[in-house]
Amino acid sequence: MPIKIINSLLILFVVFMGFKQGWAMVSGKPEMLAMFSKWRFNSQSLIVLGTITMLSALLILFPRTFVFGNFLMAITILLIICLQLSTKNLKGAVIELPFLLMNLLIIYLQYPLTKFK
Repeated sequence: MPIKIINSLLILFVVFMGFKQGWAMVSGKPEMLAMFSKWRFNSQSLIVLGTITMLSALLILFPRTFVFGNFLMAITILLIICLQLSTKNLKGAVIELPFLLMNLLIIYLQYPLTKFK
């Protein structure tokens, strides 16, 4: 039972961070524009990436789309890690790793509100 509570809290944190970061991208926060502009992302592509991030966070909340939502969010995080590494920003890539690992851990722990078979 404690694992399900920890997993639920972890899911809520990941969903919150997904919406927070996705909204920052969609709304064109200056720090997001600055970070993504060095990789030649324009405002429209940043809106698309932010929308995908928020959609993936929403999909995590439902049992039928739980794995797909985590997978989609992991892809966006992996994209950012690859972009950070392409500009030799090791610190930026390392900062993203715990978020990637959280999505993988959540997939491993499975959706917490379903009963075991």
